[in-house]
Amino acid sequence: MKQILILLAVVALSCAREKTPALQTGDLIFVGYAADSSAKEGSMDDAIVSATGNLEAGGAAVNMVHVAIVEVDSIGVWIIDATRSRGVDRYPLDTFLLNNSGRRGNAVFSVMRMKDNSLGDEWIARAKAFIGEPYDNLFLPDNGAMYCSELVRESFRSASGEYLLEDKPMNFKGPDGEFPKFWIELFKDSGMEIPQGVRGTNPQDMSLSPQLYSPGITIP
Repeated sequence: MKQILILLAVVALSCAREKTPALQTGDLIFVGYAADSSAKEGSMDDAIVSATGNLEAGGAAVNMVHVAIVEVDSIGVWIIDATRSRGVDRYPLDTFLLNNSGRRGNAVFSVMRMKDNSLGDEWIARAKAFIGEPYDNLFLPDNGAMYCSELVRESFRSASGEYLLEDKPMNFKGPDGEFPKFWIELFKDSGMEIPQGVRGTNPQDMSLSPQLYSPGITIP
């Protein structure tokens, strides 16, 4: 009888492990943090939060400021994303988590998946074609550089090449209707006007896309 109970316990544990959701190629990891939208500290993260608002998650306001693409292969789990320090690059998930977990000390990682993830390998191949491009500090389309959510949108296309994630007129203004100091200084140094209204994407809006759902994966 004891041996039967042990066997049943092992089978139950095995089934539980099989049901545990795992990352898949084509998943997206959004990075956010709990904060207000005052942009008072003057960083890019603050400016993004100020312009894109808050997302209620787990009872706390979580502001999505970055998004990355997941690739799973026989070696491990990889990230492809666009950052100011790396440009468009591919590197291990552990490095991604380490680089982002210190973001304000309260980073939140949210995994989202396309409702139809069958083209994941094609999205990865398309994303890899952008590796080596610099980060797009100016958030402009078709300028030989990429920001994080732009990389995702350009990579995630249908079999016929149509975009699967929408863009919209971008907003750089804070809740008070004024441009945060970060944007003013950034675009002034670049010698151009703030591209208010130019079509583009941001992690916050992208995380709310009806094309995405949460597969129930928790990342520490």
